[in-house]
Amino acid sequence: MVKINNLKELSFLVYGLGQTGKSVVRFFKKNNINNYKVWDDKNKDFLKKKRTSNLTKTLKKVNYVVLSPGVSLNRSKNARTLKKFKKKIITDLDLIFLLKKFSKSIVITGTNGKSTTSKIIYHLLKKNRYKTLLGGNIGTPILDLNINKTDFLVIEASSFQLSHSKFICPDYAILLNITNDHLDWHGNMKNYKNSKFKIFKNQRPNQYSIINENFKSDFKKRSLSGKLIIPKLKYYMKLKHKIKNHYLKLDINNENMSYVFALSKLLKIKEKILFKSLNSFVGLPHRYEIFLKKRNCIFINDSKATSFISAKFALQNSHNIFWIVGGLPKKNDKINLRDLKRNIIKSYIIGKNIKFFENQLKNKINFHVTKDLKRSVIQILSDIKLYKKKNNTVLLSPASASFDQFSNFEDRGERFKKICKYYVRSFL
Repeated sequence: MVKINNLKELSFLVYGLGQTGKSVVRFFKKNNINNYKVWDDKNKDFLKKKRTSNLTKTLKKVNYVVLSPGVSLNRSKNARTLKKFKKKIITDLDLIFLLKKFSKSIVITGTNGKSTTSKIIYHLLKKNRYKTLLGGNIGTPILDLNINKTDFLVIEASSFQLSHSKFICPDYAILLNITNDHLDWHGNMKNYKNSKFKIFKNQRPNQYSIINENFKSDFKKRSLSGKLIIPKLKYYMKLKHKIKNHYLKLDINNENMSYVFALSKLLKIKEKILFKSLNSFVGLPHRYEIFLKKRNCIFINDSKATSFISAKFALQNSHNIFWIVGGLPKKNDKINLRDLKRNIIKSYIIGKNIKFFENQLKNKINFHVTKDLKRSVIQILSDIKLYKKKNNTVLLSPASASFDQFSNFEDRGERFKKICKYYVRSFL
């Protein structure tokens, strides 16, 4: 394992100067690593003195290229050039593991539920007096954390980060699930799956690989070294009644919680303390977030649901739904409402991909094209009076990315909450 003294002797190119790329630059400055250059396809003003004037020459010269997770080798302006130097590409996660300035690490990935699971695990460790830090794909870039040798790192890792990681080696590696997502970035499902399995690649026999039963054979085919742990969902379901936290008891969290229980056993956290810790957990915003209750309606912000499989959980757990859907659909995504139609009263299509969603919903459920959130909420509040149902659910679970109308899913969720709170006064 390369240590800090070796890092100072290496040379780097930081490719991509978004949030992660800038955190890499700050990390280099903090650790007195001076032999680096920067490049961004668009941003030509940041760190002009460090910007390389000859990308190809620099790529040949440096030891490693620290690639920002937003940069795709399939779509980047310099994709062809970058692919020639693929063996040199690493990520911000690799730098943390090369430095190894922490006690233990947990890395969580998966298509759905990784942010919630990461936050639950972080909360559990904090409540049990571990010196714990949370970062990565959730909130703070991992390199911006003030890490000490006694810290227990909890890292949420995206497939973008893992795709090019070469040195990541968690003490506890958790793979929740893999469903159709980010195929435009990865190219195909095989590449996407391979990126997720990167969390296990460098593990040693004394480290733990926690995966779904469905991936057991795949894990063994890859001849990985970590201790294989399969979470027992049935075991969790038997104990679920002991949890008093309404959010965690939702069926949407069953899979996440089975992993938390498996990890708590490995960490030897006593069952009584486990339940006490979980009962004080507060759910993340934009993930089945019940933010308003008014008369016979509950309002749920599930803006983080950027594919149908992630929206499916909200549709399964709600009734009498007035469902807002639409945005940028994921590649090859399909909406299957076979077992969910009875939960949905009406759907409202927003975004710039109206045709896609019309084709997906026609002859299945009643829908209305509203194009934006404001029109959707106003129409829903009018329809609630018309349908005269009890216990209605106003649900934003878009089953698509947000970038056609919003800066990100957080922006979409916050806008939805503000609109609902404003108009509900007049209608209900």
